[in-house]
Amino acid sequence: MLYNTNTYSVSVSPSEKEKNKSVTDFRHEKERKMSFRSSMNAVPLLLFVLFVSALVCAKKTADVTELQIGVKHKPASCEVQAHKGDRVKVHYRGKLTDGTVFDSSFERNNPIEFELGSGQVIKGWDQGLLGMCLGEKRKLKIPSKLGYGDQGSPPTIPGGATLVFDTELVGVNGKSLGEEKQGSEL
Repeated sequence: MLYNTNTYSVSVSPSEKEKNKSVTDFRHEKERKMSFRSSMNAVPLLLFVLFVSALVCAKKTADVTELQIGVKHKPASCEVQAHKGDRVKVHYRGKLTDGTVFDSSFERNNPIEFELGSGQVIKGWDQGLLGMCLGEKRKLKIPSKLGYGDQGSPPTIPGGATLVFDTELVGVNGKSLGEEKQGSEL
């Protein structure tokens, strides 16, 4: 028996059609990657545009829709708190959102006195001063619906105005801060 010991090599070369398909596939893949990279480069620009748009919208709707309470100073001990029905004395400075001061008990050195929660003052005060400690200072941002509403309080407070009050609780049911502490600037 004789065996053929010759070695044959067979080379399979791709047809022209297969070559063109490979080149086309490569180009499409490269274009897809470049398109993806280009779109990724646009993301920071898109985020910037969205951020600026949000700022512009926020500025247009600067008026608050709910009562906002910020504590500016709270005494170390809070032995006396304001509750509904308490007789309270409050120093305040009332401003519009543009910073225009329309009233200030500090300037007159004469805090207002009223029964908390009884409707003697605007709703924003009745709500915003609840739980306040004697000697505490708060900043209240009051939407018009809890302030003077659409009618305002001419000539100083326009209709629909958001009000900002710097407040200091100086008396609760006859208990007062020491006279030296009352009316200190907020």
